[in-house]
Amino acid sequence: MKDIFPTFLLQIGINDVLSNGATTATSIAEGWDKQWVDLLQNDTINNLYGALTNLGVFFAVGTLLFFMLQWLRDVINSDYSRPISALIWPFVVVILLTNSGNGTVLSNLTLGVRNFLNTVNQQVVTTADANQTYQQALNMTVGEDIAGSLLRPCQSLTGEQQNQCFVKAKEKADTLWQEYRNLYGDKPWIDRLENKVNNITYNTASISENSFDSFLGSTVQVSIKNFLVSLQYAFQNLIEATMLLIAALGPLAVGGSLLPVAGKPIFAWLTGFLSVGISKISFNIIAVLTAAVIVNGPGQDINADPDLMWFIIFLGILAPIVSLFVAAAGGFAVFSAISNTASWVRERV
Repeated sequence: MKDIFPTFLLQIGINDVLSNGATTATSIAEGWDKQWVDLLQNDTINNLYGALTNLGVFFAVGTLLFFMLQWLRDVINSDYSRPISALIWPFVVVILLTNSGNGTVLSNLTLGVRNFLNTVNQQVVTTADANQTYQQALNMTVGEDIAGSLLRPCQSLTGEQQNQCFVKAKEKADTLWQEYRNLYGDKPWIDRLENKVNNITYNTASISENSFDSFLGSTVQVSIKNFLVSLQYAFQNLIEATMLLIAALGPLAVGGSLLPVAGKPIFAWLTGFLSVGISKISFNIIAVLTAAVIVNGPGQDINADPDLMWFIIFLGILAPIVSLFVAAAGGFAVFSAISNTASWVRERV
């Protein structure tokens, strides 16, 4: 039994992490905050963002030649409406790429947009997850895995040794049930898990061999669940890393915006940045709503015995795919809106 206790402590630690915020996305976003500030605001003359800003300035100088050729051609053709409105862009580029060492106007605006998206995401999650349904749904399946890891070694024992093994496992499981009650109150799904362990420990109810094996699960099933849970964490980290990458490439998009083309690179860059933010918000909405179905449905029935594997599969694979599709559609709509607005302004300036 000594080799079980470290596993139990490890699982308890995981549960503590899950209970710290409205969703795991919140703690992940906070973990990236320092990296965002270091990249976009601290010593931007010598860091990576400063180097990319210098490259953006180089692009701006290069594309300025094409810009001036187009501007002179319009003047020669007596088309004065476009040259007047186009003169705004060089000033915009200079303002955005001016580097003071503590961040550029572009980097400060980028960080502001990122903070705004995180605030909206937090408000959405907090409102939709007022009863911590997301953590409850995850801990429903995590609790089964913990109980299984505690009881599984007892299967190979017999007689009094097996009985003592079950009793010791129950004592450790009781610590987890109490922790769950401290977090979420007295919930039916907690009572259901506790009753299952008690029935196995004291043999107070007739439990079929299939039901017993199903509750204990297998190391393969637990490994798959852990992989899928880790997969959703990886997706949320990927979202943050992608947003940071797009933010870092902002100076290049601004520098290339002097090209005399209809679709400005800065619009495509802004669209990509907003699309990733939409993907993060979409994922959390899907996760919270799906968790609510479990907690408010079978989670309220003490006699229910739901198979929560589908929920883990949904979070680890399907929810990220759906959120990316939603982000792509939303990004296309944002890009069309920005392009149409720019065309409308250009025609009237």
